[in-house]
Amino acid sequence: MSAMGIVLKTAQEIEKMRAAGRVVKQVLDHCKSICQPGITTRQIDLKALELISAAGAEGLFKNYPTYQPGEGFPGNVCISINQEVVHGIASDRVIRDGDIVSIDCGVRMDGWCGDSAVTLEVGKVPPQTHQLCQVTEHLLRIAVENVQPGRRWSQIARLMQNYAEQAGFSVVREYVGHGIGRKLHEDPKVPNYVSPELIRQDIVLREGMVLAIEPMCNQGSAQVIEMEDGWTVCTVDRQPSAHFEHTVAVTSRGADVLTDGR
Repeated sequence: MSAMGIVLKTAQEIEKMRAAGRVVKQVLDHCKSICQPGITTRQIDLKALELISAAGAEGLFKNYPTYQPGEGFPGNVCISINQEVVHGIASDRVIRDGDIVSIDCGVRMDGWCGDSAVTLEVGKVPPQTHQLCQVTEHLLRIAVENVQPGRRWSQIARLMQNYAEQAGFSVVREYVGHGIGRKLHEDPKVPNYVSPELIRQDIVLREGMVLAIEPMCNQGSAQVIEMEDGWTVCTVDRQPSAHFEHTVAVTSRGADVLTDGR
């Protein structure tokens, strides 16, 4: 079944996605436990790969989008620090006290995908940056709490955008959430802000839709820039950025979060 090109999932398929989401949650929980001052992002990345492989899952980011060895994204997870918004590449960079570290993980299990991200505060983070993380995580909570069949996504995006901007932060425009299922990226695009394009082509939520909802907020300007490595995205003004994500199914009762570990 489909709605406007959006593939709807059955209850059985959603449960398979929950199994993938459970692996993602285990990986992110372990990454959180080892993300301490002195560890390198490469060490975190390799541990994530170990856990994904041990679970019998397939990582969705390595070599994306071609999935040919040596092509595409070079990491197993995305690890983005401070002013890095998304798509940070693991390296010998050492994590330090006061950093914020966003870790984004996606896996495929039994043919179905799960995708989630968290931003971790390492040691003593500046108060405004701590607030940035709290506000961005709350945007994800706002979205989950407001998912209902028949609701237009623009209504939810407006709530998210208003909350972020009233708190003094900006919402990233260039990178948005997405549908997810057998593929990591499916229709529709799921923005965290309201635009004329969204109003023209609004998404009416339907039971069976599964969305990767992922607010990204910046402490300063909303503007971002891609770095020379072709992947890492940073804020133009080099102010910190935070990112949270869950894979969420639309059900008759509202949102069912598939990456919360249940």
